[in-house]
This record gives sequence, structure tokens and C-alpha cells, in this order.
Amino acid sequence: MIKPGGSIISPVKNCFLYLQIFQLAYLPIIKIISIFVASLTLKGGGNTYKFGIRNMDKNLKKFMDTPTKSRAQILNEHEVEVQTPDGEIFKIWSHLARFENEEYRNYVLHLIEFIFDRNFSDDKEKMINRISRELILNAIPSVAIGPGNRQDERVRIGKRIRELREAKKMEARDLAILTGIDAANLSRIEQGKYSTGIDILSRIAIVLNAHLDLIPNEQ
Repeated sequence: MIKPGGSIISPVKNCFLYLQIFQLAYLPIIKIISIFVASLTLKGGGNTYKFGIRNMDKNLKKFMDTPTKSRAQILNEHEVEVQTPDGEIFKIWSHLARFENEEYRNYVLHLIEFIFDRNFSDDKEKMINRISRELILNAIPSVAIGPGNRQDERVRIGKRIRELREAKKMEARDLAILTGIDAANLSRIEQGKYSTGIDILSRIAIVLNAHLDLIPNEQ
């Protein structure tokens, strides 16, 4: 807690002050540290300080009221679960549950949702890398982020596409041309790094003389 002029600024207001200053931009760590140090030296007692606190409260409320498509929740002492706009579930190894301040926990969960929304992409590898970087830059208490609960299916489908293509002795670039898919994206699909819809999968299946089907899992 910081007590400038006898008032207490909550950890949430401090966090939002940093967020408000650098607007989630990618700043060097020395700059972030300087912002933190500057916040510790705030002087109270004047109208300027009171206006700043009121303005910070207003901006914090505006941020918390900002709707997000992603949903984050604390699972246990070590994990935070995030559901992305397409319904996929990701887990973040985090000790956020250990913080007793509920206001702070809610703020961090909303910030996580905001970061997932902003970096949401079909290219899951790039998405995870960008989210991981922003979690660090925003000082969110986290260790790592998992690959998502659809990753095994992406890998399985990508592997099957590659097997069918190679069985026809077809180069990846030729399949990309025939399906109208960017060659780099096709490579990511085969590696299980890119999430694709039924339309693209149907185009691939037609070229490979195959079809899509739903097969029950083995009991």
C-alpha cells in the first residue's frame, strides 16, 4: 500500500496507473521500472492529486466495464483458465489465487481477457507467443501458458493431411496452389500450429480425393 498525504491507493489503482501510462505498449523494462518508482514518489494534499485519483478511478471503471469475448477464471491455486472467442480452452500457470485482494484478482482476470481478445488469431503458435509476451510486460503473475485443448486434434489432422499428400507424391506448394491456401499457412496446418475451419479442410480433402467425416471415439 502507498499512503500519499494520508490516503491509500489500492494495488489495483497502482496497476491501472501503469497501464494507463504506457497503454500496453512494449516498453523497455527500465522504463517500466522508472514508472513504478515515479508512482511511489507521488505527493498528496493538492487539488491536482485529488483530480488525478478521481480520473484514475473513472478510467479504471471504464476499463473494467469494457466487454471482452474471452472469459478468464481462477481454477485453483496454480491455474487460470481462459476460454477464447472460438471456444478453445487455454490454461495459464499462475499463482493469482494467492492474492487476497478480490478487486485486484478481478482486475487481473479482466486484463487477461483483454490481452487474449487483442491477440486472438487462427495462428495459435503466434497467438500464444504474443500473449506470453504481454503477460510478462503487464506484470501478470504467471509462469507459462498451455497450448489449448484442441492442440492434439490440430496435430492429428495436420499429420493426416501430410500423409495423404505424400501418398500422392504431391509437394506442399502444389497442394497450396490447388486449394488456394497460402503456402505458409498450409505448412502450419500440417504442423498442427494453425486452426482452420471446415471450408478450408473441405478444399484440402477434395484435392486429396478424400472427404470429411465424424468418427466416434474408441470406447
